[in-house]
Formats: sequence, structure tokens, C-alpha cells
Amino acid sequence: MFLHVQRLINEIVPDEPDPAAANALQEGLGGQFGEMRTMMQYLFQAMNFRGPNGKPYRDLMQGIGTEEISHVELIGTTISRLLDGSPEYSGKPGDPLDKPGSGGATPLNIALSESNIHHYLVAAQGAMPVDAAGNPWNGSWVYNSGNLVLDLLYNLMLESTGRLQKCRIYEMTANKTARSTLSYLIVRDQAHENAYAKALETLGVNWKTSLPIPKTNAEKFPEVKKLLDLGLQSKQYTFDLTGASEAGKIFQGMSPSNDGTELIANEQAPAGVPSVIAPERFEEFAPGLDKDLMALIQATAEMELADIEALYAPVAPNK
Repeated sequence: MFLHVQRLINEIVPDEPDPAAANALQEGLGGQFGEMRTMMQYLFQAMNFRGPNGKPYRDLMQGIGTEEISHVELIGTTISRLLDGSPEYSGKPGDPLDKPGSGGATPLNIALSESNIHHYLVAAQGAMPVDAAGNPWNGSWVYNSGNLVLDLLYNLMLESTGRLQKCRIYEMTANKTARSTLSYLIVRDQAHENAYAKALETLGVNWKTSLPIPKTNAEKFPEVKKLLDLGLQSKQYTFDLTGASEAGKIFQGMSPSNDGTELIANEQAPAGVPSVIAPERFEEFAPGLDKDLMALIQATAEMELADIEALYAPVAPNK
């Protein structure tokens, strides 16, 4: 059972809209090595786990898979923020939607020349479950062999490749909104690499000779270095309200990253930051709930409440 806290796992730094960066980030969301893939792969592995003696490994997969749900939320929200509005459009919500506003651009003209036009035609300036080329996310990517060592090796490769791709996307854009999320995910991918590497070590697998972690030198990115200095690459959260997770039996000792840090798994979840709803997009005809719709909702609710009261009204006592 999962509970949702209405907070984002990391802050999204505000900056100008950037649909090209938004489309690049789609690879990190719905691509073969993106957050939707890791979320589904680890949760399916945990659900299909066999053997009660391996509970610490199941709990580790489940904890990371649960965190990946928050990563899907984070990167999807970031894509929406990068699409939220149009550069050079300086109009107001009440301006005519078919004319440039106050000397700026036509509201959605950037959709014709930048990245994925479906962000505007289909998604009302929002994220979609696709990769950077617009291909839908594919459930056949999920790897669940039933063999613990094979699954852990595949998961380590998946995190390594995902981190490598995010480093590339980071170097494609200077947008602060994109980089704030990319930096966080780069560091957390390293934490998950450490988790699966440590799990393999406890099983006697010398993963370093067959699957070295890519030398991305991500610490040269200033936003990444701040998080590494906080030791975020060496923490793993349980996301377990009952305290029953045994993932800490594996995620302990010195980090496989050889950065001199010690692995820590004693936190339930990060504090996160407030989650806010994006403003209405009138140029997308996505205004949310207008006055007429609110009135209709209220009238419908009153009718339903009246029916319920009539059905469950207490029976008058006999005289």
C-alpha cells in the first residue's frame, strides 16, 4: 500500500520556459533508461520476489522502486514547468488568444519550431509518457528474470546508463529548471548504483570487473557537487511507515563508489518541498474550473446529497 505526501522530493528551480529542454527530459522520463522504466522494473521485481530469506533484497528493491515513483512525479512536473508559457510572449490572460500580446510573440508559435509539438497539441503544455523522439513508453523493457543476481546486475546497469544519459542532458541545457532536477536525479542514481552494487557484493559477485560504473565525472557540475557534499549519494530511504524494512542490512558499510563515504539507510523519506499546482493556460484552453463549471459541480453535489439524505434518513418512531 502506498501513501502520497503532497510534496515534491526535490525543489524545482524556476527559470524561463524551454520546450527543447523539456523534450530532452522526456528521455529521462519515458525513455528506455528513464524513471518510468526504473519505477516499474523495481516494483515488479519486488512484487514477484521469491524466498522469505531474501527479504532484505526485496525490501531494497521495493524502497528504491517507491522512490522512483517520486522521481516520475518530479521529472514530469519539471517538464510541465519548462513548457509552462512561451518565451517572448508578454500578453495577459485576458488578451485575445489569436494575436501577439503587447509586442511579444503569438502564444503558441514556439510549438511549430521547437521539439515535440505533441506537448502543445495533445498534452496542453505538459509531460507525456514518451521518450525524446515521441515514442510511447514500452512495458516490454521491464526486466524481471526471477534470478536475484541477474536482476541486481541488470538494475545496476540500468542506473548507470540512466545517470550517464542525465549527465548528457545536463550538458545540453543551461536552463536552471532542468538542471535542478537533473542534478538531483544524477546523485540519486548514484545512490541506487551503490545499493545494487552493495547487494551484489553481499552475494559474492565481483561486479567491478564485469560492469564498472561509468566515469561520468558528474561532480564537476556545481549543482551536483552541492548534493554530493551533503552525502546524498550514500543515503537510501525505506519509504516504510511500519519500520519493517530490512534494506539496511544490505545498504551499509563503505560506499562502492570509493568516495570515502559510508552508506546510511536509517531515514524513512526526505523532507521534500511544497508541491504547487501550475497556473491555468488560457492559450491552451486549459483554464481549470471556471465559474460556470464550479456552479454546476456545486448543484450536482447538492442533488446527490439530497438523494443520500432521502435514502438514509432516520425512520420516524411509531406513535
